[in-house]
Amino acid sequence: MTEFKLHTAETAPAEAAPLFENSRKAFGMIPNLHAVMAESPELLEAYQVTHTLFSRCSLSDEERNVVWLAINVENQCHYCVPAHSMIAKMQGVSDETLENLRDGRPLDDPRLETLRQFTLKMVRQRGLVDDSDIEAFLAAGFTKRNILDVVLGIGQKVMSNYTNHLALTPVDAPFAQYAWEPAGDSAQ
Repeated sequence: MTEFKLHTAETAPAEAAPLFENSRKAFGMIPNLHAVMAESPELLEAYQVTHTLFSRCSLSDEERNVVWLAINVENQCHYCVPAHSMIAKMQGVSDETLENLRDGRPLDDPRLETLRQFTLKMVRQRGLVDDSDIEAFLAAGFTKRNILDVVLGIGQKVMSNYTNHLALTPVDAPFAQYAWEPAGDSAQ
């Protein structure tokens, strides 16, 4: 198996130094995902910029967490599900919504469930959704801008989920309380 290094400030390429500083400011630490991504400072920078952009997109905190967790669960990311579970809790997502997302179960809130389903269709069908899917999404009160913001969220999560699959990134201690394994079939 190919091993990926968990870089430190001393071992990372020089271009990663300001990116590590961004991580410290945002998280108070260098998350292991960022330590792995530092092998390619361009990937780490793209991930950080995409995260910043998605965090200020037109979706609410709760809606962004639905997108993140739906993608992370669908892609079976052992690292991002715990990390984003902690973020969701910090941003006020209810325990019931969080557990349903982590288990790949439908959400009780019809609007959030529409968002979860639309996100899953976008991931599973690689963006090739039907007009009826788009119309249902818009009928739930979302906008065309929201559709494109979902695309932005997918782009962010592809970078992290795929990196974590390749590197088997160890889950950081702060996220460990939200350790996760796939619960059967998440294809709901």
